[in-house]
Amino acid sequence: MAANQPDGKEMSMIIEGQPRSVMLGEFGQPVSTVKRADGSVEYDVFSFVDGYSGGAKAGRALFHGVADVFTCGLWEVVGTPVESVADGNKMSYKILYNEHEEVQTIIPLSKDAQKYEKKRNNGLAGISNTSQSSIQKTAESKYRSPK
Repeated sequence: MAANQPDGKEMSMIIEGQPRSVMLGEFGQPVSTVKRADGSVEYDVFSFVDGYSGGAKAGRALFHGVADVFTCGLWEVVGTPVESVADGNKMSYKILYNEHEEVQTIIPLSKDAQKYEKKRNNGLAGISNTSQSSIQKTAESKYRSPK
């Protein structure tokens, strides 16, 4: 089961300014797309499983194989449920594009995506980098001590 887990996605590709074509290449076809009146894409909703690298899958499969041998197959009682639960993170994102179909805003929709974005954005989950920097600048100016 460990060797057949889904492959990992390159999550660092979800950044502002990224062309839509790159998003499609890494994450596949979106589950829904909304277009503007001029025919350009306003936003996509992507849903995918962020799995594991080939090395991680091979290591887990090797571990389970060795554990099966040393426990005369009893490891299957523990290993099978573990692998059925550890099947990757279900990620869903709403990606809004500018008029040039470049990523403008990133909205994590699933819990796993929100957790990932919170970790990636230092605790500001669900907020794209542009919005995050605006919030930080506002906070810095609002709480700056008077001179």
